[in-house]
Amino acid sequence: MNSLRHDWTKSEITTLFELPFNDLLFQAHSLHRRHFDPNHVQVSTLLSIKTGACPEDCAYCSQSARNDAELERERLLPLEEVVEKARAAKHNGASRFCMGAAWRNPTDKSLDRVIEMVEAVHALGLETCVTLGMLTQQQTQRLKQAGLDYYNHNLDTSPEYYGDIISTRTYEDRLDTLEHVRDAGINVCCGGIVGMGEQQEDRISLLQQLANLPKHPESVPINMLVQVEGTPLHGVEKLDALDFVRTIAVARILMPESWIRLSAGRSEMSDEMQALCFFAGANSIFYGDKLLTTTNPDENHDRVLFDKLGINPIDTAKQDLDTAATA
Repeated sequence: MNSLRHDWTKSEITTLFELPFNDLLFQAHSLHRRHFDPNHVQVSTLLSIKTGACPEDCAYCSQSARNDAELERERLLPLEEVVEKARAAKHNGASRFCMGAAWRNPTDKSLDRVIEMVEAVHALGLETCVTLGMLTQQQTQRLKQAGLDYYNHNLDTSPEYYGDIISTRTYEDRLDTLEHVRDAGINVCCGGIVGMGEQQEDRISLLQQLANLPKHPESVPINMLVQVEGTPLHGVEKLDALDFVRTIAVARILMPESWIRLSAGRSEMSDEMQALCFFAGANSIFYGDKLLTTTNPDENHDRVLFDKLGINPIDTAKQDLDTAATA
């Protein structure tokens, strides 16, 4: 029986990546079945509540003020518009509503407005998640008091490759924010981006960082780079589809109780590739035709794919209540 570990070595993870493809998927799928219903997928919707003009220099990001992606800058959305989008997301089957703001870190004044959004979305019966950049301990405590369920703060890539992608924020900065979030009692949503020109050893190192955190992230988004013209990574060689599936499978083995989410890049994935990812242990997706500033398959396409595969969206908020009631 696989127990949760936080001491994975790079050698052990390398061995998993080098397994024959069928053996790797069998191991990942078998483990997935021990912890989850393989025909249920958690569905989230992501909304950009403040777009563009970010001072960071992330090489993949269209929202960086340092990149020439010709993205129209927008101010923080009004509360009423956010609530309307959240209602629509719930109507379309989402159980979690995620809000992202292009900030290095929020000011306390900006956080006041985000907290209003968290409280309003939470009142609709949706799980709430925000990604706002770096946070202080006091800010994470305020978000916890507002009822925030998840905070997203990705590591993006390996410590070794990180300097090739970002120079305006250190790896330790990211780990510090994750520690603040965990200490506040908020669920952690943390993953990374693959297909940024990194090597397999970087994907190994990224997954090692995630799996060896003091507690596994409750949600682990694995993003495939969406290349945006005007960003430094536009034109980089694309990651092979089967290498992406391998990454999903290894993530499932290392973090067997986490929600492994297919995030950015699904619009460029075939149905067959996504089906392999679900078999390999992915059990969460973003629903809706847009992720912050990049495209995503529309809800109708996802419904058709789910019907083909016999997959049902799951309401994780209701599941948590049912579990608590029977505990």
